[in-house]
Amino acid sequence: MCIVLFQWRPGADTPLTVAANRDEFHARPTEPARWRGDVFCGLDRRAGGTWLGIHRDGRFAVITNFREPLAERGDGELSRGLLPSAFLESQDTPEAFCQSLADQQHRYTGFNLLVGDRDALWYLSNRGAPPRAVTPGVHGLSNGLLDDPWPKVERGKARLTAAIAEGAGLEALLQVVNDRHQPPESALPDTGVDRALERLVAPVFIQSEQYGTRASSAVTLHARGEPEMAEQSWRPDGEPDGPPRYSAQSR
Repeated sequence: MCIVLFQWRPGADTPLTVAANRDEFHARPTEPARWRGDVFCGLDRRAGGTWLGIHRDGRFAVITNFREPLAERGDGELSRGLLPSAFLESQDTPEAFCQSLADQQHRYTGFNLLVGDRDALWYLSNRGAPPRAVTPGVHGLSNGLLDDPWPKVERGKARLTAAIAEGAGLEALLQVVNDRHQPPESALPDTGVDRALERLVAPVFIQSEQYGTRASSAVTLHARGEPEMAEQSWRPDGEPDGPPRYSAQSR
């Protein structure tokens, strides 16, 4: 039940700024972010692929699942985590990748996908959002469609905007998504899942012994030079699992 907060400014010195959380069962085997060839990302050891990563050439990709009742999810034959990896390892433009995926999207359970480079950022969801270019500005993507006004999305966008105004670096971006505020019951969205689950996953940062925020990521994509990324892993008790890992320090 992840969240991705980002500012897209094509043509700027820093076209893309991202703060994101990956939420997952703590028992799911995962490797933390490191350089894997020319891609800096974590690894889902169960199905392969990743949830968020950067390429040395300035490419970026992230995926979230789509929250829906179990009966409506279906069984995707392919892992969603393969999609960010496929883009990062390809030579396709963001537009071409999303357009080619549109005919294969039914092979995956519900997802939202963002892929980009210094010049373009594209979005696709197989739950009702055909491929399209992302407009400039501050955006939020959780487990509905892009910019669905869930409390965590709106709060996260405001926190990201404030952090950027103060010149946020990677460390400050990680703090944007270390936000454990619990929205009031009356503000929770109705996505068709159990109300207790809706309440659990309402904060930007989710904490419980079985399921919660496993990793926070911060990305800055520059008009020139390599992108930068930091990742902080988290334990089930909500405490840091070691220090952050930085793309610039792990070559």
